[in-house]
Amino acid sequence: MNHINCILLCFAIILLSCTPKATELTAPQHTSEKPQKAISQLVIKYPADHYQEKLDGRMILLISEHKDIELRFQLRDDEKTCQGFGMDVEDWAAGESLVFDAESFGYPTMNMNDLVDGQYYLQVLFHKYETFKRSDGHTLKLPMDRGEGQQWNRAPGNLYSEIIKVNVKNGELLTSAISLTKKIPPIAEPKDTKYIKHIKMKSKLLSEFWGRDIYLGAHVLLPEGFDEHPEAKYPMALMHGHFPRDFSGWRTNPPDPDLQPEYSERFQVDGYNQIVQQEAYDFYKLWSGPDFPRVLAVLIQHPTPYYDDSYAVNSENNGPYGDALTYEFIPYIEDQFRGIGEGWSRFVYGGSTGGWEALAVQVKYPTEYGTCYAACPDPIDFRAYCLVNIYEDENAYYKKGTFKNTLVAGHRDYLGNIDASLKDMNYRELVIGSKGRSGQQWDIWEAVYSPVGKDGYPMRIWDRLSGEINPEVAAYWKENYDLAHIIKRDWDKHGDDWRGKIHLYCGDMDNYYLNNAVYLAEDILEGLNDPAYEGEVDYGDRAEHCWNGDQSEPNHISRLRYHRMFIQKWNETIDEKAPVCADLTSWRY
Repeated sequence: MNHINCILLCFAIILLSCTPKATELTAPQHTSEKPQKAISQLVIKYPADHYQEKLDGRMILLISEHKDIELRFQLRDDEKTCQGFGMDVEDWAAGESLVFDAESFGYPTMNMNDLVDGQYYLQVLFHKYETFKRSDGHTLKLPMDRGEGQQWNRAPGNLYSEIIKVNVKNGELLTSAISLTKKIPPIAEPKDTKYIKHIKMKSKLLSEFWGRDIYLGAHVLLPEGFDEHPEAKYPMALMHGHFPRDFSGWRTNPPDPDLQPEYSERFQVDGYNQIVQQEAYDFYKLWSGPDFPRVLAVLIQHPTPYYDDSYAVNSENNGPYGDALTYEFIPYIEDQFRGIGEGWSRFVYGGSTGGWEALAVQVKYPTEYGTCYAACPDPIDFRAYCLVNIYEDENAYYKKGTFKNTLVAGHRDYLGNIDASLKDMNYRELVIGSKGRSGQQWDIWEAVYSPVGKDGYPMRIWDRLSGEINPEVAAYWKENYDLAHIIKRDWDKHGDDWRGKIHLYCGDMDNYYLNNAVYLAEDILEGLNDPAYEGEVDYGDRAEHCWNGDQSEPNHISRLRYHRMFIQKWNETIDEKAPVCADLTSWRY
């Protein structure tokens, strides 16, 4: 159906239908930021012949100069981004139409009236929310993960439109209506194989907190000879990270000879997809060979309504994920697959989010894990929360002077070229979701680290429009989630349990400036005594994000070798670290 030609019909719908309640982000509604004139109205239709349910959620309007890829995949932090606007919607019934609010918050252009004249493409997506009645008494509307790992543009059940052409002239969007006729389909569950098993477990702790059934999942890579050695019990190699669809970095067949090479924009390497397949196949050959350590390699799934994973710690907003994983789920996995089930026999590793989590669970549960390998971790010292010192800076977006304010950088390449500011990143998230509901990086940090606000949503570490930092929230973050501070504060209590278990790795040109926090943490670790920390900190020269301590390979290769690298590294030291009478033989065959 040609929606551009349905102008008269659409305006009739506006007049005759009952319009649902539309709400907008609270923070940006300062008078100076509102558009100064109304634009032509874009009507969005929710066709009753396609759907029946009443909806709450976020309406995201996307505008681009091209449609080489769908617009819903074009919103990003750098100069290649499309334009986005976001609007909250409540109680939207099938068959009703609504008018997209002209004052909705936008990124990178904040106001619709400031759009540059021209012809563009337009697409609209509706990100669905569900109602949660938490045990703390708050009722919230949040997006439930539906098997995609909290990705607003891929979430099954989300509605979206076809792409249409539009004109912008004199600040007006010259179009009339668009209909959400498309729906993202469900995602198929991965299938078990000889080596990889997929399990889920309902968490009692999390289900009680969220007021509905909450499940934790895992992909377990069984060691070679698992069935042939029923007497063996195995250590656990637990990799933390973002939501894994399956066990990544694993392939039992040689690379596809017909695979067309693809260029990696990030690493500037041609044929990177072929390299990925070869590395995955090489790992399989190592794993199934005679000399690789026999362990249970585990990737866990623990998405929350705020992000693709929970950060593996207890949190006022996310709930008791740390306890649920450590005391419910990990023992469950060990029971299912003959794990040793003792703290010394579990080691954790990961990069980025997974790097922070690896260190966090080692810090929060000192005796439940035997060692951690934390690569390119998210900020582990909040004096360097990327390029913000949340304890001393007044503003996150600007370095303020008497006569000039300088934008704080958010992302760089390995030569230091900046392509996004911290303000850009936060404004993009504001388009995707209000009240911390974007499912993106800065919002999940607040959901994990912040106390609950009066409205039930996470308290802001800084005002998302102005960047002004809240010192009370910063003080809460420090005592509960600043890992370097906690290690220093509690060394007298847990130093013996942490000794020799902390290993940190980071590229000195990390794209998100995460190396700055590692420098500060290293100073703290080196200053500890009685006992000394006896761990490791290492840096990669000009290495970008996800560098994991491998000095022998470029970053685009080493990032594909987390499993083989850290499992073998742990195996080389466990004889010295394991307690007396530990099982060091049944799994070594």
